Amino acid sequence: MIESATISNKLDVFAIRKQFPILNREVKGKPLVYFDNAATSQKPQVVVDTLVKYYTEYNANVHRGIHTLAEEATMAFEETRDAAQQFINGESREQIIYTRGTTEGINLVAYTWGRQNIKAGEEIIVSTIEHHSNIVPWQILCEEKGAKLKVIPISSSGELRMDEFQKLLNPKTRLVSIVHASNALGTINPVKEIIDAAHKVGALVLVDGAQSTVHLDIDVQELDCDFFVFSSHKLYGPTGIGILYGKKHLLESMPPFQGGGEMIKEVTFEKTTYNDLPYKYEAGTPNIADTIAFKAALDFVAQIGKQKIRAHEQELLAHATARLEEIPGLRIIGKAKEKVSVISFVVDGLHPQDIGILLDNRGIAVRTGHHCAEPCMRFFEIPGTVRASFAMYNTREEIDELIVGLQKAIKMLS
Repeated sequence: MIESATISNKLDVFAIRKQFPILNREVKGKPLVYFDNAATSQKPQVVVDTLVKYYTEYNANVHRGIHTLAEEATMAFEETRDAAQQFINGESREQIIYTRGTTEGINLVAYTWGRQNIKAGEEIIVSTIEHHSNIVPWQILCEEKGAKLKVIPISSSGELRMDEFQKLLNPKTRLVSIVHASNALGTINPVKEIIDAAHKVGALVLVDGAQSTVHLDIDVQELDCDFFVFSSHKLYGPTGIGILYGKKHLLESMPPFQGGGEMIKEVTFEKTTYNDLPYKYEAGTPNIADTIAFKAALDFVAQIGKQKIRAHEQELLAHATARLEEIPGLRIIGKAKEKVSVISFVVDGLHPQDIGILLDNRGIAVRTGHHCAEPCMRFFEIPGTVRASFAMYNTREEIDELIVGLQKAIKMLS
């Protein structure tokens, strides 16, 4: 397969691809075409090397240790916090809380701030296009507290109906928890507008940045969000590490999420006093290696430049949209004006899983199903979609391979 070496924005895709070892492999005798980036992105060699270096050169537990290995591990571990703060323009490093990922970040807020502040009859707002991880924790909280979960409807294009959102807001609204970019449709939500409107009625806002942080420039201070959560593994970093950002006065007022080591100042059988931020929420031995390697991923993205990456991904999205629309019987689900590089579609009379299996036989990795967004699928009255999601290392030629594979799959299944 011939790769696009350079496109109009000067992103050297050929050079980038060489930094991702997995892209050299074959699947079922075909070159790997990886279009499942919204589920998890592939990892550059520098991330892999950073993991190996930690385990082979300075493997030790972090904090409190006085020996050289512990000090080196602690320094590298905390440097990731600084890099994450800079990546989203947080006010201070103390506001950057390590979690296992976006899901744990949302649950942390639900189980600490939520349990402390939500009362019977009060309301939490989410949207129709949320990932399950931004629905279920709030359902659990509402059931426990006797609160109500309200849902922002969407249009047929997969965009939030902002007029209906404004109607939902009222003095009983305590929290709006909203996805920045939909994993199922690619829709980019107007989160700044949502945050400003919510604040006017005294509500807080949590932004799920799992899909947006890799594609869009994030400035939590400019957004003025109260909480922001995202994951490493969608940002070319390791799995099992994520970030919760919160406004300092909120984090300081919330109770701990888990008890154990590190999150304490002093423990007696009579009373325990809790540690300062951010360690108050980081009980136990953390995911040290993956946290350290996350900085390598953040640095990698920053060095290439999000603006170049975004321009490349948008070109891929436009090319894929145009090619897919040429296929008879194929329908794209979610046609928002503003999208990240995610495209979902169905083919009349065919099950998404059958299409996915035949594409995999050609080495093309896509995601099929409801994408942990069942309410969204119900709105469109479909069981699921085929989803292709693009990253900095994907090419127009790979999209053309997808089209060929789809055409053959449709012919075989029809």
